[in-house]
Amino acid sequence: MKKKLPIWLTIAITLVAFAAGFLIDRHYLNPSSRRDVADPKVKAILDLITEEYVDTVNLDELMERSIPFILRGLDPHTSYFDAQNTKITRSQPNGVIPDIGVVLIIFNDTIHVECIVPAGPSDIAGIRPGDCIVKIDGQPTANIKKTSGEIYKLLSGPNGSKVTLSVKRHGYPRVLDFTVTRNRIIKRTLDSYYMLDKSTGYVKVNQFERSTYKEFVQALTQLQAQGAKRFMIDLRGNGGGYMEIAVLMANEFLPPGRPIVSTRGRRKQYNHPYNSDGKGQFQNVELAVLIDEYSASASEIFAGALQDNDRALIVGRRSFGKGLVQNDFTLPDSSVIRLAVARYYTPSGRCIQKNYKHLETSYYDDELLERFKHGELYNKDSLRIDKSQAYTTQHGRTVYGGGGIIPDIFVARDTTGITNYYIDVENAGLLQRFAFAYCERNRTTLEQMSDYKQFLRTTPIDNDIIKEFAAFAATNGITPRWYYINKSRDLILTKIKAIIAHDIFGPEGYSAIVNRNDNTVQEALKALSKHKAAFPITD
Repeated sequence: MKKKLPIWLTIAITLVAFAAGFLIDRHYLNPSSRRDVADPKVKAILDLITEEYVDTVNLDELMERSIPFILRGLDPHTSYFDAQNTKITRSQPNGVIPDIGVVLIIFNDTIHVECIVPAGPSDIAGIRPGDCIVKIDGQPTANIKKTSGEIYKLLSGPNGSKVTLSVKRHGYPRVLDFTVTRNRIIKRTLDSYYMLDKSTGYVKVNQFERSTYKEFVQALTQLQAQGAKRFMIDLRGNGGGYMEIAVLMANEFLPPGRPIVSTRGRRKQYNHPYNSDGKGQFQNVELAVLIDEYSASASEIFAGALQDNDRALIVGRRSFGKGLVQNDFTLPDSSVIRLAVARYYTPSGRCIQKNYKHLETSYYDDELLERFKHGELYNKDSLRIDKSQAYTTQHGRTVYGGGGIIPDIFVARDTTGITNYYIDVENAGLLQRFAFAYCERNRTTLEQMSDYKQFLRTTPIDNDIIKEFAAFAATNGITPRWYYINKSRDLILTKIKAIIAHDIFGPEGYSAIVNRNDNTVQEALKALSKHKAAFPITD
């Protein structure tokens, strides 16, 4: 992804980066720590470039190039938004691009898909979280000025227009091309909520936005009115959002005076504890929280607060490990530096942030891939625990720091039904395309059904769906291999039916169908049924 710069430009950028580091520190970020001794060197460098360098150099342009170069050496999440793109970037909460339904992050000059809006344009096309975008409409992203605003302009467009994304997907050898049809969406921060059984309410939260707390309480209240005595909060794939919202949500479940999270930085203004006020409406319900390796930031604050207070069972796999507090600092030209100013700590004192000392390598960027290679996603015994970072919950359970939240109940990533055939049709987006084509052919009949349960009772015979899908995939270049199709049969059928249910009945229909065969959901439900989440939770 990285374009090799001419040696003269690399040297110039490095020199200006050195100079810019002093200028930013002195004039914009920390005026009280003046570097008077260094000022002559800074001025000398800039004067040398201006007066003696062999080529004419635009120092303003070099300065713009140098700032991201400096910040990259600090931490993985500090970032720079130039003046031209700041307004566009700030208008998109957490980087969401509504025309194609994705949230992107840019790290080490690589554009990563952080999360997908369910049933949004990118989801329908087959884009997946973790994909790296290497081309946009055939233009290599290595040649694109990688600012959030610039990427937003390239990916956004009128409803019905198309953009082709070429992505590199972990574990797949070739670049995959997807054509995404733009369709501006209104993103809900709660994907779905419904009754899992007669006494268990399920809530899927996809991000912590300004509206999430209100939506969350409304969902819990409605489920409680339907008979919910316990809840399952699904934060898998939730990349985070506003810390304050996570604090408000955790407060709903905690008795008064309990610590929720604390922040600690170099300056006193960033040192702040957050405690529960005892006004939460759901202090007596049993609770399970689902997390995985894509649960980050505010998700980890919520899960860590409830785990350290022995208030909820945490079920799934170790979370991502993002625990840096960031503030925006506006520079004189209206550009913005989003700078890490503090760290989050859970009530027991654990730091959520994982190690980022090796930023000069791709270690941080590839850390999730390393978990995969090491076997952590499939085997609890492969989890690398730093025993030197042992902490104690409110009622004496041992939990561990070192980055991320380690669940109370580990559930391995489910590979049942995953075959080369399934990977091929999934990567090609054929499950989605087949399901939406089915909806269009049968929409009149489907829309007369009362709910997803009636749909499941009246769907065609599973064998007929599988045969029809195999023929559809064959016309799209995937040769039927019936040994593998039969091994993936349940997975293919579940996904197709869930996508159809989402189109007709909304996100609750999708979740209800998928969750019937979801190991993490079923393990959490089993624990809740045995009252293992009764407060206080003990080993």
